[in-house]
Amino acid sequence: MPMTSAAGSVRAAGPVLFKAACPACRARFELSAGSLRLVIGASARTTFYSFTCPECASAVRKPAGQRIVELLTGGGVRTLRLHT
Repeated sequence: MPMTSAAGSVRAAGPVLFKAACPACRARFELSAGSLRLVIGASARTTFYSFTCPECASAVRKPAGQRIVELLTGGGVRTLRLHT
């Protein structure tokens, strides 16, 4: 779907990429929506996103506040909602 920029020019929408970092190896990278998983639980402790670091293959799990949840769901990240 084409998008219009603030200047009024039309450009093609590319895939959504999310910036991320690995706490194990400290690498910084961009991940596609398909590389992330979002879990929404009943509380802040049970709401998080996860991915595998492309540099060191560590499993990474980070808390997701409301803004992160909005960005990830809006970007097409697969979401699992936990029953309460």
